[in-house]
Amino acid sequence: MDARLPKHILIVGGGTVGMTAALRLQKKLRAGEARITVVDPLPHMTYLPFLPEVSAGSIDPRHIVVPLRTVLRKCTVITGRVTRVAHDERKAWITTPGGEIEPVSYDILIVTAGSVARTLPVPGLAEQGIMFKTVTEATYLRDHVLSRLDAASATDDPDLRKRLLTFVVIGGGYAGIEALAELQDLARYASRYYRNITAADMNWLLIEATGRIMPEVSPKMGVYTIERLTERGIKVYLNTFAESMVDGNVQLSDGSTFGADTIVWTAGVKANPMLMHTDLPLDQRGRLRCSETLQVVGVSGAFGAGDVAAVPDLSRIDEDPTATCSPSAQHAVRQAKVLADNVIALLRGKKMRQYKHAYAGSVASLGLYRGVADVYGVKVKGLPAWFMHRGYHVLKMPTFASKARIIADWTLALFFRREIVALDQIDHPKAIADSVRALESARIAS
Repeated sequence: MDARLPKHILIVGGGTVGMTAALRLQKKLRAGEARITVVDPLPHMTYLPFLPEVSAGSIDPRHIVVPLRTVLRKCTVITGRVTRVAHDERKAWITTPGGEIEPVSYDILIVTAGSVARTLPVPGLAEQGIMFKTVTEATYLRDHVLSRLDAASATDDPDLRKRLLTFVVIGGGYAGIEALAELQDLARYASRYYRNITAADMNWLLIEATGRIMPEVSPKMGVYTIERLTERGIKVYLNTFAESMVDGNVQLSDGSTFGADTIVWTAGVKANPMLMHTDLPLDQRGRLRCSETLQVVGVSGAFGAGDVAAVPDLSRIDEDPTATCSPSAQHAVRQAKVLADNVIALLRGKKMRQYKHAYAGSVASLGLYRGVADVYGVKVKGLPAWFMHRGYHVLKMPTFASKARIIADWTLALFFRREIVALDQIDHPKAIADSVRALESARIAS
């Protein structure tokens, strides 16, 4: 390739890491120094920490996404999937939504494809489990929970009613705890508008395979969280896993069985499987093997960051030389900035810097006006922690417009009641018309 031509930087993944890195690159690169292409299956970035509030209806779904084309104006944005990478040839293949496969050549590769839900071979999981990784899934879950209340209020069958009002969350990490707390708040609030449903009629369960929840916080804070959940009538099962959920009949490892029409799966994540179709080095967990400078180990011109990368955790190197950074938004945003700076350093022949960031702590919402926080060893509970959770994440939300819209949603919620309408028909826009046609056909046939 002609050295006089701008270098081509290919970014695989337009999530938090990919978008943040692209923003920094388009800001700091000199004119004509390089051109940037960002490829992602979605045309927007989703700020994942706000998914629980979307599922509860506290935030409009569109307010936690950032359209890539509006912020990456100096980049070429392609909506599609990178399905193969031959880095030794500096070539990637992109599959577009229409099914066409387009090859693209590059000089520098940045892999920030993120993670996907980690599923297990549990019978019935594929059919019954609702994942919680996208804004579409969060929105669907909200409508689904409300529609279960509608269905339960319309039946006289006690067994069906119990099944409809049983809600199960599998996975006791941050995503599971926050989703459970927010959804229960929504359902309890909505129950006041049903004459034959009360909060006591609903059955909420949390299933966790290990002996504690939220491993990111101290054990004491984990116990506190369980106590608060239990006070709200949520049953917490530790050291327990789901053995089957065929047709919504849940069987647990402790012998418990029950029917549930809502099963939410948040039991961990794994690196994007697109890495399996590359010639890049992976670790035993399927992540990119990266160095302290976020370069892919053993090859030149390739970088990785975020959930998809195994980056050495230099803040823990003395206690555990093999430690890698946890898959958190905190690391993702900081890695993205170092990555972008190191790509520029590579282009300009300068020294790269290492990524080192001590984990600052965590904040989590336990529903409206409740939370837990463990920041730099300082433990906070209740309302102050809830404010810290909202404040931290709105500050980290990209773009001023998104911040303003989210704050507006929260402000309006102080003065107006929650909307509890289920719009699950959005997923099946022709269902009503089809049912009308079926009735007309039946009338004609009779």
